[in-house]
Amino acid sequence: MRKNNQFREVREEKKYDERVVQVDRVTRVVKGGRRMRFRALVVIGDRAGKIGFGVAKANEVAGAVKKASAKAQKHMFKVNVVNGTIVHEVRATYSGADVLLKPASEGTSIVAGGVVRTICELAGIENLLSKMLGSSNKMNNVRATFKALDSFKDVASK
Repeated sequence: MRKNNQFREVREEKKYDERVVQVDRVTRVVKGGRRMRFRALVVIGDRAGKIGFGVAKANEVAGAVKKASAKAQKHMFKVNVVNGTIVHEVRATYSGADVLLKPASEGTSIVAGGVVRTICELAGIENLLSKMLGSSNKMNNVRATFKALDSFKDVASK
């Protein structure tokens, strides 16, 4: 006699925490009318220094999030986190977005808003000061923050 749950799908435990930063409805005008799709911006991380982000489009929100998460896993990198903060001050620009990240002393927590806070939490950074300058576009802010955090790789390899 078989148990009822013998053939059920076993769910995988997720290795990474996933946050949906933005979901947009994108419309394309074609001969028959309008075609609507959804674009998702997803940031993933293991809270131990490994982070990534992905952007994808699909006909449904769930499909777009799933695709973006898969892209994020493919493009992950390691961030140097020392004593719960970053190594040194860094400033990075992407398009109109400009981000400033500063290391903070123990107990400060993350003093950041918007996407910078999300990214730092998922990276495992506990103490940080930051300021977003220029653009309020979430996509550009994510790219600028990742560019800033990616710049630590160059310092570590020297």
